Amino acid sequence: MQKVLVICGPTASGKTDLALTLAKKFNGEIISADSRQVYRGMDIGTGKDLPKNSKFEGGSYQIAGISLWGYDLISPKEEFSVAQFVAYAKKVIAEIHQRGKLPIVVGGTGLYIRGLIDGIETASIPRNEELRRNLVGRSTNELFEPLAQLDPIKAASLNTSDKKNPRRLVRAIEISQWRLSRGQVRRPSQKFDSLFVGLSAPKEILFERIDARVNARIKRDFLKEVKGLLDKGIDWEYQAMSSLGYRQLRDYFEGRLNLNEAFARWAKEEKKYTKRQLTWWKHDKRVNWFDITKVGWQKKVENLVKKWYSTSNVKKS
Repeated sequence: MQKVLVICGPTASGKTDLALTLAKKFNGEIISADSRQVYRGMDIGTGKDLPKNSKFEGGSYQIAGISLWGYDLISPKEEFSVAQFVAYAKKVIAEIHQRGKLPIVVGGTGLYIRGLIDGIETASIPRNEELRRNLVGRSTNELFEPLAQLDPIKAASLNTSDKKNPRRLVRAIEISQWRLSRGQVRRPSQKFDSLFVGLSAPKEILFERIDARVNARIKRDFLKEVKGLLDKGIDWEYQAMSSLGYRQLRDYFEGRLNLNEAFARWAKEEKKYTKRQLTWWKHDKRVNWFDITKVGWQKKVENLVKKWYSTSNVKKS
């Protein structure tokens, strides 16, 4: 069974830095599982933080001899789904194993990681463009009603956030119609021998780190990056521009907030997102958690990975 190391956890916990360290030690390559970093030209706001000497070669960035996959996959004018990520990541993982190396999946988009490792039975159900056009402009109440008729069990399972999200409701209707016409989809059969490493810290520490990251991105001229995207015709309505940071600047560009207020709201929303990330992983018993404020946590992670990886038949340097 193919081995895959997963590094998860909230924003600003140092996941990518740890991934680079472990990739050097265990002859690995990194796959980013971040729904925002797939977009080309959206570098500062999404926190790619690539070193100046990094090079893009053969579909991946080379950072100090380590390949990092999953950045700059599509234009901001395109949409990207969990199904597309899973297909992409599986292909890259197979290639990494063929090179005798360890795939290290790292990121904060929990749905991407679970879709890859566990499989999401609805991920392979295609979009229905005609249906989507017919549903454009409907209120959430108008979308919930047909869903309840098509799949009352699914409708009853939705939480308050889902019921208020038109995109999720449209997708749920799309899936329900597909199932009625073609039957159930089987869960993907491919499984991985995965080890989950989760990074955490007290919330006040994470919040301080988030404030520092937002300020650093502002100083890197994030405002100029957003202006450049708008000048290239990247409209606010594109999926990419709903990303944190970018959507808060929309209120600035459209005169609803001043710049300081927009940046403050960005930091606030990043903190809310961090809480959601922690909640997402809280009940996943596979995650081995490490507090990054504790002395010696890195060594403990290395020992855990070494013990797990030692049973692998993958060649190690």
